[in-house]
Amino acid sequence: MAKWFLEPGHTAAEFCVRHMMVADVCGYFKNVHGRLEFDEATPERASVEVVIPTQGLWTGEPDRDHHLKSPDFFDVEKHTAITFKSKEVRVISPHEYTVTGDLTIRGITRLADLNVQYLGQWETPWWEEGVDKGPVCRAGFRATTTINRHDFGVSWNVPLPGGGVVVGDQVRIRIDVEAVRGERIAPPALPPELQSALMP
Repeated sequence: MAKWFLEPGHTAAEFCVRHMMVADVCGYFKNVHGRLEFDEATPERASVEVVIPTQGLWTGEPDRDHHLKSPDFFDVEKHTAITFKSKEVRVISPHEYTVTGDLTIRGITRLADLNVQYLGQWETPWWEEGVDKGPVCRAGFRATTTINRHDFGVSWNVPLPGGGVVVGDQVRIRIDVEAVRGERIAPPALPPELQSALMP
Protein backbone atom coordinates (compact mmCIF):
# COMPACT_ATOMS: atom_id res chain seq x y z
CA MET A 1 0.00 0.00 0.00
CA ALA A 2 1.54 3.30 -1.09
CA LYS A 3 2.08 5.93 1.60
CA TRP A 4 1.20 9.56 0.93
CA PHE A 5 1.14 12.82 2.88
CA LEU A 6 -1.29 15.69 2.52
CA GLU A 7 0.52 18.75 1.21
CA PRO A 8 -0.53 21.59 3.56
CA GLY A 9 -0.09 24.34 0.97
CA HIS A 10 -2.53 22.70 -1.43
CA THR A 11 -5.02 21.11 0.96
CA ALA A 12 -7.87 23.06 2.55
CA ALA A 13 -11.13 22.54 4.46
CA GLU A 14 -14.29 24.61 4.04
CA PHE A 15 -17.48 24.76 6.09
CA CYS A 16 -20.77 26.45 5.19
CA VAL A 17 -23.77 27.15 7.43
CA ARG A 18 -27.04 29.08 7.05
CA HIS A 19 -26.89 32.61 8.51
CA MET A 20 -29.89 34.72 9.54
CA MET A 21 -32.19 32.16 7.85
CA VAL A 22 -31.51 33.52 4.36
CA ALA A 23 -27.96 32.86 3.12
CA ASP A 24 -24.92 30.68 3.67
CA VAL A 25 -21.68 31.88 5.25
CA CYS A 26 -18.52 29.87 4.61
CA GLY A 27 -15.25 29.60 6.50
CA TYR A 28 -11.91 28.09 5.62
CA PHE A 29 -8.98 26.30 7.22
CA LYS A 30 -5.57 26.08 5.52
CA ASN A 31 -2.30 24.37 6.57
CA VAL A 32 -4.15 21.03 6.71
CA HIS A 33 -1.88 18.07 7.51
CA GLY A 34 -2.40 14.34 7.29
CA ARG A 35 -1.31 11.01 5.92
CA LEU A 36 -2.85 8.53 3.55
CA GLU A 37 -2.37 4.91 2.54
CA PHE A 38 -3.88 4.39 -0.91
CA ASP A 39 -3.52 2.31 -4.04
CA GLU A 40 -5.77 3.04 -6.99
CA ALA A 41 -6.31 -0.68 -7.63
CA THR A 42 -7.49 -1.47 -4.06
CA PRO A 43 -9.18 1.67 -2.66
CA GLU A 44 -11.17 -0.40 -0.16
CA ARG A 45 -7.91 -0.96 1.74
CA ALA A 46 -7.14 2.76 2.03
CA SER A 47 -6.82 4.68 5.30
CA VAL A 48 -6.47 8.38 6.05
CA GLU A 49 -5.85 10.71 8.98
CA VAL A 50 -6.47 14.45 8.67
CA VAL A 51 -5.49 17.23 11.10
CA ILE A 52 -7.13 20.65 10.58
CA PRO A 53 -5.66 23.47 12.72
CA THR A 54 -8.47 25.57 14.19
CA GLN A 55 -6.40 28.69 14.92
CA GLY A 56 -6.18 29.52 11.20
CA LEU A 57 -9.95 29.80 10.71
CA TRP A 58 -10.87 32.55 8.23
CA THR A 59 -14.25 33.82 7.04
CA GLY A 60 -13.20 37.24 5.76
CA GLU A 61 -14.74 39.13 8.69
CA PRO A 62 -12.37 39.65 11.70
CA ASP A 63 -15.11 40.07 14.31
CA ARG A 64 -16.84 36.91 13.12
CA ASP A 65 -13.54 35.02 13.07
CA HIS A 66 -12.87 36.09 16.65
CA HIS A 67 -16.33 34.88 17.74
CA LEU A 68 -15.96 31.55 15.93
CA LYS A 69 -12.63 30.94 17.67
CA SER A 70 -14.18 31.63 21.08
CA PRO A 71 -15.72 29.05 23.47
CA ASP A 72 -19.11 29.74 21.82
CA PHE A 73 -17.93 27.79 18.78
CA PHE A 74 -14.54 26.13 18.13
CA ASP A 75 -12.85 27.15 21.41
CA VAL A 76 -9.46 27.13 19.70
CA GLU A 77 -7.44 27.77 22.85
CA LYS A 78 -8.54 24.41 24.26
CA HIS A 79 -9.05 22.52 21.01
CA THR A 80 -6.25 23.25 18.56
CA ALA A 81 -7.35 20.83 15.85
CA ILE A 82 -10.25 19.11 14.14
CA THR A 83 -9.34 15.53 13.21
CA PHE A 84 -10.69 12.75 11.05
CA LYS A 85 -9.42 9.14 11.25
CA SER A 86 -10.88 6.60 8.85
CA LYS A 87 -12.24 3.22 9.93
CA GLU A 88 -13.77 1.82 6.71
CA VAL A 89 -13.80 2.54 2.97
CA ARG A 90 -16.68 1.43 0.75
CA VAL A 91 -16.20 1.64 -3.02
CA ILE A 92 -19.16 3.21 -4.83
CA SER A 93 -17.48 3.41 -8.24
CA PRO A 94 -13.86 3.42 -9.49
CA HIS A 95 -13.56 7.11 -8.51
CA GLU A 96 -16.14 7.42 -5.72
CA TYR A 97 -15.86 6.10 -2.17
CA THR A 98 -17.65 6.42 1.15
CA VAL A 99 -15.08 6.79 3.92
CA THR A 100 -16.41 6.26 7.44
CA GLY A 101 -14.37 7.40 10.39
CA ASP A 102 -14.06 9.28 13.65
CA LEU A 103 -14.57 13.03 13.30
CA THR A 104 -13.45 14.99 16.36
CA ILE A 105 -14.49 18.62 16.96
CA ARG A 106 -14.08 20.38 20.32
CA GLY A 107 -12.87 17.09 21.80
CA ILE A 108 -16.13 15.30 20.90
CA THR A 109 -15.87 12.33 18.54
CA ARG A 110 -18.68 11.08 16.31
CA LEU A 111 -18.77 8.72 13.35
CA ALA A 112 -19.05 10.54 10.03
CA ASP A 113 -19.36 9.41 6.42
CA LEU A 114 -17.28 11.33 3.89
CA ASN A 115 -18.32 11.19 0.25
CA VAL A 116 -14.96 11.09 -1.54
CA GLN A 117 -14.17 11.71 -5.18
CA TYR A 118 -10.80 10.47 -6.43
CA LEU A 119 -9.53 13.01 -8.97
CA GLY A 120 -6.59 10.99 -10.31
CA GLN A 121 -2.81 11.26 -10.03
CA TRP A 122 0.04 12.79 -12.00
CA GLU A 123 3.84 13.04 -12.00
CA THR A 124 4.77 16.64 -11.18
CA PRO A 125 7.69 18.87 -10.14
CA TRP A 126 8.57 19.45 -6.47
CA TRP A 127 10.23 22.79 -5.77
CA GLU A 128 12.31 23.53 -2.69
CA GLU A 129 13.97 26.96 -2.50
CA GLY A 130 13.51 27.40 -6.23
CA VAL A 131 15.03 24.01 -7.12
CA ASP A 132 12.96 21.25 -8.72
CA LYS A 133 13.68 18.10 -6.70
CA GLY A 134 10.94 16.10 -8.41
CA PRO A 135 9.36 14.39 -10.03
CA VAL A 136 6.85 13.34 -7.40
CA CYS A 137 3.48 11.68 -7.79
CA ARG A 138 0.48 13.72 -6.65
CA ALA A 139 -3.09 12.52 -6.19
CA GLY A 140 -6.25 14.62 -5.76
CA PHE A 141 -9.35 13.96 -3.68
CA ARG A 142 -12.46 15.92 -2.75
CA ALA A 143 -14.43 14.90 0.37
CA THR A 144 -17.82 16.25 1.45
CA THR A 145 -20.19 15.60 4.32
CA THR A 146 -22.93 17.32 6.36
CA ILE A 147 -23.03 17.31 10.16
CA ASN A 148 -25.28 18.69 12.88
CA ARG A 149 -23.10 21.10 14.86
CA HIS A 150 -24.95 20.35 18.11
CA ASP A 151 -23.58 16.81 17.99
CA PHE A 152 -20.16 18.37 18.68
CA GLY A 153 -21.18 20.80 21.40
CA VAL A 154 -21.32 23.82 19.09
CA SER A 155 -24.73 25.12 20.13
CA TRP A 156 -24.49 28.92 20.46
CA ASN A 157 -27.45 30.73 18.89
CA VAL A 158 -29.73 33.76 19.13
CA PRO A 159 -33.45 33.60 18.29
CA LEU A 160 -34.95 35.82 15.59
CA PRO A 161 -38.51 37.16 15.36
CA GLY A 162 -40.89 34.64 13.84
CA GLY A 163 -39.10 31.58 15.14
CA GLY A 164 -35.83 31.89 13.24
CA VAL A 165 -32.26 31.67 14.51
CA VAL A 166 -28.99 33.41 13.67
CA VAL A 167 -27.05 30.19 12.92
CA GLY A 168 -28.40 27.06 11.25
CA ASP A 169 -27.90 23.56 12.64
CA GLN A 170 -26.59 21.79 9.54
CA VAL A 171 -22.98 22.39 8.51
CA ARG A 172 -21.69 21.36 5.09
CA ILE A 173 -18.01 20.41 5.03
CA ARG A 174 -15.69 20.08 2.05
CA ILE A 175 -12.03 19.05 2.10
CA ASP A 176 -9.89 19.45 -1.02
CA VAL A 177 -6.79 17.26 -0.81
CA GLU A 178 -3.56 17.21 -2.77
CA ALA A 179 -1.55 14.23 -1.60
CA VAL A 180 2.11 13.51 -2.41
CA ARG A 181 3.51 10.00 -2.50
CA GLY A 182 6.28 9.96 0.05
CA GLU A 183 9.04 7.67 -1.24
CA ARG A 184 11.43 10.52 -2.09
CA ILE A 185 10.03 13.54 -0.24
CA ALA A 186 9.71 13.87 3.54
CA PRO A 187 6.34 15.19 4.74
CA PRO A 188 6.22 18.70 6.19
CA ALA A 189 6.71 18.79 9.96
CA LEU A 190 3.54 18.99 11.99
CA PRO A 191 3.46 22.13 14.17
CA PRO A 192 4.24 21.26 17.83
CA GLU A 193 0.77 22.24 19.05
CA LEU A 194 -0.77 19.68 16.66
CA GLN A 195 1.56 16.73 17.14
CA SER A 196 -0.65 15.02 19.69
CA ALA A 197 -3.56 15.13 17.25
CA LEU A 198 -1.92 12.77 14.73
CA MET A 199 -1.57 9.13 15.76
CA PRO A 200 2.07 7.95 16.15
